[in-house]
Amino acid sequence: MPELPEVETTLRGIAPHIDGKKIEKVIIRQFKLRWPIHPNLAQILAGRKVLACNRRAKYLIITFETGILLIHLGMSGSLRIFTSDDERIATPDKHDHLDFVFDDGTVLRYHDPRKFGAVLWYEGIAEHHPLLEKLGPEPLSEAFDANYLYQKLKTQKRAVKLALMDNAVVVGVGNIYANESLFKAGISPLRPANKLSKKECALLVETIKAVLLRAIETGGSTLRDFVNSDGKSGYFQQEYTVYGRHNEPCVQCDGLIFKETLGQRGTFYCPNCQK
Repeated sequence: MPELPEVETTLRGIAPHIDGKKIEKVIIRQFKLRWPIHPNLAQILAGRKVLACNRRAKYLIITFETGILLIHLGMSGSLRIFTSDDERIATPDKHDHLDFVFDDGTVLRYHDPRKFGAVLWYEGIAEHHPLLEKLGPEPLSEAFDANYLYQKLKTQKRAVKLALMDNAVVVGVGNIYANESLFKAGISPLRPANKLSKKECALLVETIKAVLLRAIETGGSTLRDFVNSDGKSGYFQQEYTVYGRHNEPCVQCDGLIFKETLGQRGTFYCPNCQK
């Protein structure tokens, strides 16, 4: 599933092409995604101007005067930009479920083979949407600091990796980046969250921010069908230190990388380097 860096990469790819522009029409070829698309979405958005493009956790938010469009890419979704002279506009793929056509001919196309994504219309501000209102802080924000993380973890007995992947604690630290951040911090993903010291929380906050920023810089990771708004794959997977490297040598000590299952997700770590 696309994680925060992939969604941020997508946002940065599409925003310059649609921000401030008016939608001429919306073409909907498939209404049945994870949740049904609003039956009147084409009529609602026709003639509306995009006021802003943002991201909250793994959701893309396109703001209009009367509400927001909340987009989640699910397991295999992607958003791609086509200019007016691109011949592909006229030949959509069978999994190209929506086209947002702007008044200058630009097309924002939603592609989703598995149809696990979502395109939701909400008449209100993003902060009040039921999917967003109870989320924790953004990991790259100032609100996510050592003191905040320590206070959140000090009463939690579950494994620290599970706590990091809880959106009520912090958003967007998915499986790949939790594995990588814990390795760089030298903290075992299996440790009870309440056993981390404030110093360790400070180090973990620092590594999470660094790992996510590096992933954004390299365009995210290629995971199943993820591509960015240009149709290109991400490259962060070439820098994995532990994720997906079960029984391979550790990049720091040459010991073998172990794999456990936590919360039904693969958890990779080096028992020598992570305590």
